[in-house]
Amino acid sequence: MKFGLFYEHQLPRPWGPDSEHQLLKDALEQVELADKLGMDCVWEVEHHFLEEYSHSSAPEVFLAAASQRTNRIRLGHGIVQIPFNFNHPARVVERINTLDLVSDGRVEFGTGESSSEAELGGFLIPRQEKREQWLEAFDAITRMFVEEPFAGFKGKWFEMPVRNVIPKPMQRPHPPMWVACSRRETIQLAAEKGIGALSFSFIEPEEAKQWVDGYYATIQSDQCVAGGFAVNPNLACVMPMMLHPDEEVAIDRGIDGGHFFGYSLIHHYAIGQHRPGVTNIWDEFQEKRSLFGFDRDIAAQTGDNLAAQMVQQGTGSLRGAVGTPDQVRDLIRRYEAAGVDQLIFVLQAGPNKHEHIMESIEMFCRDVMPEFKDKEEQREKEKLERLAPAMDAALARREPPRKAADDYVISATAQI
Repeated sequence: MKFGLFYEHQLPRPWGPDSEHQLLKDALEQVELADKLGMDCVWEVEHHFLEEYSHSSAPEVFLAAASQRTNRIRLGHGIVQIPFNFNHPARVVERINTLDLVSDGRVEFGTGESSSEAELGGFLIPRQEKREQWLEAFDAITRMFVEEPFAGFKGKWFEMPVRNVIPKPMQRPHPPMWVACSRRETIQLAAEKGIGALSFSFIEPEEAKQWVDGYYATIQSDQCVAGGFAVNPNLACVMPMMLHPDEEVAIDRGIDGGHFFGYSLIHHYAIGQHRPGVTNIWDEFQEKRSLFGFDRDIAAQTGDNLAAQMVQQGTGSLRGAVGTPDQVRDLIRRYEAAGVDQLIFVLQAGPNKHEHIMESIEMFCRDVMPEFKDKEEQREKEKLERLAPAMDAALARREPPRKAADDYVISATAQI
């Protein structure tokens, strides 16, 4: 199993004049430590206007900085929002390829369509069109990676003439591709396109097994038609994490951050009435958390096996991997048995302190990770050998790169 860190760059109010600056500097230090200690990947999202929940509007800049402070950790640019008003497809490819070059070929490329009204409305993207826009943009982007020159595109929302999109990536044909998934139907879509599934649903290992089994069954079926020019069969799950040898200390350090992560997410995506620049989500969270499934007393129960959701009298409360090394190791074993390929941990959340995050990363890499890393190379080798025929078949079903017309010419007309 592989392990990663996940960043939204959360920043609950109140904000000081140096809050965002310190947030980013701390995150870079955390990534540097994770690289040094052998974690596999750091993932960062792209979000816009989601105050307190995510101050990560330019992940390509942060990941480029991280690339120069690290040597081996993979850089998960996930997700890039690709409906057209968010990002022009050529600009997406140019940025991904440049990041791949400056990082010596360490990029993982995740895409998504967003579902928050703050973002869709802010960029004037009709909600009912976002999935179709994602599909169209995804098709154009994959072609830009490999076609020399890109043979042009004319779709419902996007049109572009023949151009050679440069630079090309270091990883050929392109970096591994993923899509953000919050529902099982999107995981099915990921499998049909032969790309990795980044699951942002806090699900138990036993439920994850159903998702994993369905994903890999589709990968190995005729339904799988490669969306890119390489297949990336992987399913990852995201969850909160904070470690300490004393379970009560781990809870005190990490449960409020994990709960704020969940509450601020549903504020922007489901329940909130948000006044830009005014609403204080942290204050609302403290007042209303238990009403929306973030009951501290339930999650703070000690002595039990960890679970994504702690349940008491029909009420759920997010817990994830907040606990002792032994508890977290047991939880990971269950996800490993379910067939999950990567666990991505949210440590930088809510009011979680930088020094506690650093301690948790060090403790995880020293006391928990070795058991699973020792088996990873062989597990990955066996998986790829097992899936190789299906991956080849999925690529064979995909339309090959196109050729531009030999007589296409761009005429320079500017007066110098």
